[in-house]
Amino acid sequence: MSESVQKTELIIKTMAETIVANERYFCKLDEVVGDGDMGYSLARGWEIILRDFDSYDRASVSAFLKKIGFVISSKIGGSSGPIWGTGFIRAAAAAGDKNEISSADTIAMLRAAVAGIQQRGGAELGEKTLLDALVPAIDSLEKDFAENLSSTDAIERAAKVCATSAEATKNLIAKRGRAAYTGERSIGSPDAGAMAIAVIFTEISRAWRNKSEPPAVAGGFEESRNAER
Repeated sequence: MSESVQKTELIIKTMAETIVANERYFCKLDEVVGDGDMGYSLARGWEIILRDFDSYDRASVSAFLKKIGFVISSKIGGSSGPIWGTGFIRAAAAAGDKNEISSADTIAMLRAAVAGIQQRGGAELGEKTLLDALVPAIDSLEKDFAENLSSTDAIERAAKVCATSAEATKNLIAKRGRAAYTGERSIGSPDAGAMAIAVIFTEISRAWRNKSEPPAVAGGFEESRNAER
């Protein structure tokens, strides 16, 4: 198994565990202007990924991510399944048949995922969706990779950008999904999908650093999240 596949395993398993552990929190976020089932829908699909994790094809990063995308698309209900699944499938396609994934490849994969999400969901930046947290985080990663920052530090900084950007969605008017029906009433509450991405990014950053360092004491964004559960 290549080093890139091992790193991808870490990211996907961290995502799955984080989503399942935060089911109630994500539902609570979605209750404000949505139908309150986002956490439930995501958790049911990612539970399947955890259950069958060891059986997935590890021949390449592309093969692994493609399988994840197909499972998400078929097992997560509502709009989340097709949107998230498309992101993974597009990222897999961008990875191609490479055995090792460079930082530039990572950015290309993330950009491809965003393009797929936009095409599938019809959303653009500024419309109060997960893109408003994800895209700034990718921009941060790309900048730091170009400046040769270590992957650990680049991911940590991107996670902080993601959290800040997710919180800032409270100032936006929802224009997509069920939240769009609330119009200006959506102002004042952050987007549930954006907040979920921020929580996931934070946990990925922690897991990435903990590969070679002892776990740090939780704080900041994590503490405020736990207080809201």
